[in-house]
Amino acid sequence: MTIFTLRSIKKDFGIKEILKDASFSLEEGDKVGLIGTNGSGKSTLLKMIARLEPIDGGEIWVNSGAKIVYLPQQPEMDENHTVLEQVFAHSGEQMALIRDYEELSHKLAHHQGDTNNLMVQLSSITQKIETVGAWEVETNAKIILTQLGIEDFEAKVGNLSGGYRKRIALASALLSQPDVLLMDEPTNHLDALSVEWLQSYLNRYQGALFLITHDRYFLDKVTNRIIEIDQGEIYNYSGNYSYFLEKKAESEESELSSQRKHAGVLRRELEWLKRGPKARSTKQKARIYRIEDMQQKEFKQTQGKVDISTASRRIGKKVIELNNISKSYDERTLIKDFTYIFTPQDRVGIIGQNGAGKSTLMNIITGKILPDSGIVEIGPTIHFGYFDQHSEDLLVNENQRVIEYLKEVAELVQTSDGSVITASQMLERFLFSPNQQYSPINKLSGGERRRLFLLQVLMTAPNVLILDEPTNDLDVQTLAVLEEYLEEFNGCVIVVSHDRYFLDRTVETIFSLESGGNIRQYPGNYSVYLDYKKAEEDREKEAQKKQQVKTKPTQIQTKITKSNQSRKLSFKEKYEYKDLEEKIPKLETKKEELEQILYKNAPSDFNKMQELTASLSQLIEEIDTATERWLELAEREN
Repeated sequence: MTIFTLRSIKKDFGIKEILKDASFSLEEGDKVGLIGTNGSGKSTLLKMIARLEPIDGGEIWVNSGAKIVYLPQQPEMDENHTVLEQVFAHSGEQMALIRDYEELSHKLAHHQGDTNNLMVQLSSITQKIETVGAWEVETNAKIILTQLGIEDFEAKVGNLSGGYRKRIALASALLSQPDVLLMDEPTNHLDALSVEWLQSYLNRYQGALFLITHDRYFLDKVTNRIIEIDQGEIYNYSGNYSYFLEKKAESEESELSSQRKHAGVLRRELEWLKRGPKARSTKQKARIYRIEDMQQKEFKQTQGKVDISTASRRIGKKVIELNNISKSYDERTLIKDFTYIFTPQDRVGIIGQNGAGKSTLMNIITGKILPDSGIVEIGPTIHFGYFDQHSEDLLVNENQRVIEYLKEVAELVQTSDGSVITASQMLERFLFSPNQQYSPINKLSGGERRRLFLLQVLMTAPNVLILDEPTNDLDVQTLAVLEEYLEEFNGCVIVVSHDRYFLDRTVETIFSLESGGNIRQYPGNYSVYLDYKKAEEDREKEAQKKQQVKTKPTQIQTKITKSNQSRKLSFKEKYEYKDLEEKIPKLETKKEELEQILYKNAPSDFNKMQELTASLSQLIEEIDTATERWLELAEREN
């Protein structure tokens, strides 16, 4: 089934033509990654499909029966809603029933009103909830929110950060089970574990996907098709991101080869013309006409590529020394007795959950905040370049012209090869056309602003480069060039990031911020760190198994009872507990039936076999998550 089709779409913002004549379709089951440089029109295209942005020409046809859900980078929310209310904001009857049930449960618990009448109402609402399956929806919502790192379901949206709001919007989008999800940078603000979970979820997702993301591992694992926007044109590649890179390289090499051949033939023909042939014969006239056609032939221009060639400055032996530093806020310790001596060629990646203290550590290193205790020593030759994830400095005056913003740093720039160029020429190397250079900053896309801010940081010629979530909003092409630049950068690099691919390419040491303010050091990149962690977890599990054998059941029961005495089940949780007791055996039965089909009466149809295998995998995960939730409730029930 075709979900939507774009025919000859045009979009022009005046200073830049976004789409010239775009045509493509999205089919049922497609999982498409949309890529292109910042400002090429990726987010605009998603908004046009979602009917939030008008088109300047062409036609968009959408299947009338298809449910489309759009997840923007900055979703709008009701700040007075709780987390659960926001997740169910578009769920209508289901959320209303859950809310009524909670109100009645509260009244019963606090003896507010006629108990018999309240019980009758509660029984009626319970039946309706069972009919529409609202309990299951709420359980799934809690599971999704927990996997995304949100555990306080009653927190007010207005008190949450932008990152947590994005997670709530993501949970709401996943829960709605649409025919197609339009997702703009869904992995922004997610830590690595949450990204892994989302990747696994979308691999099992039965609907279609159309998404923008800078996460190249994510693109590789989730997509089966890539659409590229390149200078207003749309190009389709049937495969994941690795396949796209391979075919793109082949296409560009073929194009360059054709241009070289064309140039060689044209050069020889022009030399023939210079010798002054007399155009008397028909063959000679035809040859002259052919030369004229060759001179007018235009080849597709290769996509612009960011050229990072800024100069760096000398770095001395002493860089940054942290001696037993600690930092706490209220009663929460973020950093405890941490010591490390940075070297001139260090490549350090800093990871940890949101709120663990990553940005705090960066601010201590750069002197923006002071530690509660300990000493920070900075070498005399050190010049910081701080690429802040929020880029607040860039937003001071949005009406300022792009060229004026850059000239505040320097009007002339020395490049890595020693030559001197103007600020305008440097902007062109960062893919800002002359028209854009004299436009106000507020006309740039979010990604273009980030690229401009990166240029401003690099133009100061730092020798210690701090990148705080550099992959947020930067396109994959710019990231690839930045990674190459960092390989040759003559100085110390400190990266805070959740992007697994970027960390693998750029760092050689991992700092992991863990509970209690502890910072553990691991040699190697992020993949090596994961290997270490898995080995540690395996050892811990083995130790726990041995301990459980030695521990008497009565001791285990005592421990469970003590830890849960103060956390009794609410009315709603008791019902959820009962529902899960009935649901898990049904799921197990269904699993056995699927296994019987797969292993004893396997279908000959390969596609059917794949479909059944995917269903079994999804069912096993559903059983695991339901069982995990039941165990949690069972501990508190007992």
